[in-house]
Amino acid sequence: MPKAPVTRQARKERTRTSILDSALRLSEEGGLAKLSLRSVAKDVGIVPAAIYRHFASVEELGLALLDDSFGAMRQTMREVRRDTDLDSMIEGSIAILAKNVADRRAHFLFLARERIAGPPLVRDALHRQMELFELELAMDLSRLPQVNRWPSEDVRTLAALIVTTVTGLVEALVSSPGDRSSRQHDEEAVARTQKQLRMIIVGAANWEPPQPEPARGRRGRGARSQKAAAPAAASTGTADESD
Repeated sequence: MPKAPVTRQARKERTRTSILDSALRLSEEGGLAKLSLRSVAKDVGIVPAAIYRHFASVEELGLALLDDSFGAMRQTMREVRRDTDLDSMIEGSIAILAKNVADRRAHFLFLARERIAGPPLVRDALHRQMELFELELAMDLSRLPQVNRWPSEDVRTLAALIVTTVTGLVEALVSSPGDRSSRQHDEEAVARTQKQLRMIIVGAANWEPPQPEPARGRRGRGARSQKAAAPAAASTGTADESD
């Protein structure tokens, strides 16, 4: 039975996927800053003009890679945010994150590298993605019994601490030397991050949001005014008597 012909749209999607895979691999050597659309086209095996049908610039290609790479990280975090216990949520995230970094190292390496050295357009987009991720985590944290009475600003601060710590773990894992010492390096990074997160949990469990100062009533202000007025009245009376 003859195979069904491949549609034009299917070929286009297949070519786009090949471009993204190639760009992700080539960017490991020097990042997007040293990448060109021509070099990607050559690696894929298409003419340079063909790649412009998919991406108008390296920055646009970088944004597409960012969506793919950050999608992997956000999906990882969604898997553990279903827990209703803060300790379980954080502890579970470390094991799942470490496995996902190992499985999709190139994507996480792209995020870690371009966050610092990427083109401004890509860095700004990554920063916005991190803020969105932080907001999503804050919403989940606000539903937990330990946190649900906190002011929103305090919940956002806790989310930021967790995201910063997790980002540090990702950067440590993707910088693994890739030899026999890698396993020890990764285990130490995971253990260190777990300790940091436990310290954050202890702090969060004992955190008491500052209470607003009670409003001063009119009666109190009136009493002070009367006390302040009394000496003035007394001095006026003395002056009148002397006249």
